[in-house]
Amino acid sequence: MPWSNQSGGGSGGGGPWGQRGGNGGGPWGGGSGGGNGNPPDLEEILRRSQDRLKNLMPGGNIGGRGLVLGALALILIWLGSGIYFVRPNEVGLNVVFGRFAGKTGEGMNWNWPYPVGSVIKPQVTNVITTEVGFRTIESVRTSRQTDVIEESLMLTGDENIVDIDFIVQWQIDPAAPEDYVFNIQDPAGTVKAVAESAMREIIGRRNIQPVLTTDRGTIETEVRHLMQETLNGYNAGVRISLVQLQKVDPPQQVIDAFRDVQAARADQERLRNEAQTYANRVVPEARGRAAQLTQAAEAFKEQTVAEARGQASRFNAVYEQYKKAPGVTRERLFLETMERIMGGTDKIILDNPAGGQGVVPYLPLDQLNAGRQAPGSRQQGGAIR
Repeated sequence: MPWSNQSGGGSGGGGPWGQRGGNGGGPWGGGSGGGNGNPPDLEEILRRSQDRLKNLMPGGNIGGRGLVLGALALILIWLGSGIYFVRPNEVGLNVVFGRFAGKTGEGMNWNWPYPVGSVIKPQVTNVITTEVGFRTIESVRTSRQTDVIEESLMLTGDENIVDIDFIVQWQIDPAAPEDYVFNIQDPAGTVKAVAESAMREIIGRRNIQPVLTTDRGTIETEVRHLMQETLNGYNAGVRISLVQLQKVDPPQQVIDAFRDVQAARADQERLRNEAQTYANRVVPEARGRAAQLTQAAEAFKEQTVAEARGQASRFNAVYEQYKKAPGVTRERLFLETMERIMGGTDKIILDNPAGGQGVVPYLPLDQLNAGRQAPGSRQQGGAIR
């Protein structure tokens, strides 16, 4: 064989480069290699590798069967190196000859080993937080935030400037991790750019007042939906889970004046609410009194009309009787009238045909004095007898 061991002893054997320095051997042996700057003896290296392989084979001789078995063993070892494990928070992406060939779930799986294939295992359950408008700087003991003005200053729909800091929490879409790995080159930068663009678009549709006060929750929802639609259009394989505003303020240069305006508007709103409360109390009371007067007038009207109708009916009834017996009716009317007039007065009736002789009239002075005194007061002076 061309690589057989040349046991020439002495100085002649050893290959085309010969034995240099009289030592024999290769660059890793005790011969003429490397120590004095000479090139390594490649034939010596091959010879030693052949000797080691012979020692491994039974009988010390390599035949065709041994080569086949060695090749099969190497192939099995190579194929076995394609076994890999996927953790619960990962998805396995199989790549064969640089092309995506499929994805695998949790557990033990197999793919063609290197250099034919490879496996990429992105972590699909990890939540990543992207900061827009500010950066958090972590130190050993504390953390602090620094503003990034070029990201945080935005223009509202009424041409005012507002300073907005917000965070976006996102993760790899478990349904399409291959899009995340193969379709975008810088996922974090892409998400940050889409977040800033979506926030500027949503803020540009609103006036500054609702942005600073009442529309924060609506803004967060709209930005999240717009980001998701944009990233889906890119086939980015990213799922947006949260958009949260951290700070929404006017620019630092005008924040004091803006707070004064806010205080004035708060006072205006308070006074408006107090006036509305007073109106809500007074108007029902006025309406109640008006309804009461209306009902009293209606009752008086009904009473007056009923009394008039009763008197008219009574007069008609008396008139009907008068037509039948005028004398008796006149007498009856006279007696009834005198009864009404004289019924409540003190009177003395004298049945004396002589015309009241023997009756002495007198002046009741004691009753006159009693009428002048107030109830419960003392009488001054003596009584007149």
